Amino acid sequence: MIIDSALYTSGHRVHEVDSLKAIERVSHQSDSFAWIGLAEPTSSELEQVLGSFSIHETAMEDAVSAQQRAKLEENGEIITFVIRTVFYDDTKSSISTGELICFIHPDFIIIVRHGDGAPLMTVRSELEHRSDFLALGPFAVLHGVLDKVIDEYTKIASELEKDVIAIENEVFSESRKTHSKTIYSLKREVIEYRHAIEPLILPLQRLVSEGRAHFPEALRPFYRDISDQLAKSCEHAHGMDSLLTAALQADLAQVQVQQNNDVRRVSAWVALAAFPTMVAGIYGMNFDHMPELRWRFGYPLVLGGLFGVCAFLYYKFKKAGWL
Repeated sequence: MIIDSALYTSGHRVHEVDSLKAIERVSHQSDSFAWIGLAEPTSSELEQVLGSFSIHETAMEDAVSAQQRAKLEENGEIITFVIRTVFYDDTKSSISTGELICFIHPDFIIIVRHGDGAPLMTVRSELEHRSDFLALGPFAVLHGVLDKVIDEYTKIASELEKDVIAIENEVFSESRKTHSKTIYSLKREVIEYRHAIEPLILPLQRLVSEGRAHFPEALRPFYRDISDQLAKSCEHAHGMDSLLTAALQADLAQVQVQQNNDVRRVSAWVALAAFPTMVAGIYGMNFDHMPELRWRFGYPLVLGGLFGVCAFLYYKFKKAGWL
């Protein structure tokens, strides 16, 4: 579906030009460019739009399949820039990804969106209020899109960090419950997040560092800024991944410690019961000749001895932390 299409001259929208053919024809003016946005387009819509601007058929196939990593490709004067978008559902603590395929030419920029992702509805209106910036051409539009997407990366990283801190506190709480399943699920979300954002570093660096025709020099500092912001988001994601790995190891270690404590506690009680059981077993043999069997103080002496030995063992086990 075509979300919006317009021609921009000197940074201002030309409202009276609305057909794709008219936009394609007028966009060849030196100070004009076309900006077309599509969301979940059908094959016929893609052929209609991309065919009007002579996009290569392989690029059209990529726009239909929408299963690509972030990348930058050049085909003549047309640059294909793929951006992975990320959406975080806080109610389910799950991440879903989408894709933006941007076709950039000195005369136009076409953005094809697939799946969920950053809210781009405000990008056009925001840039239209910055006519001086928008006058820099299609790469100014690409910057606006990248800025919005990377801002969303940062927000999602903050939401993920809250979940990571929460599970970390649970792991080191007094609770005997294991959290390995929750940690694994969260780690999987962080890895999916990293797979979406980290491949964008290289194409963005290439766009900033390598000289390209029609890339306005005035935009270079803006691209460096979002490149630094992306690098921080990637470092943040790497840190969360490492923290979850450590939390998972700590959780498993705590399970082992709890099992060891349980074994020691059971062993201590068995040892406490072993001595009285042994003495009772000896005196239960019913032999005719046994020492102190008919002595008046034999029974209380045996009971006192049992109590004393058990009290001593209990004291030693308690002191050792086994009970």
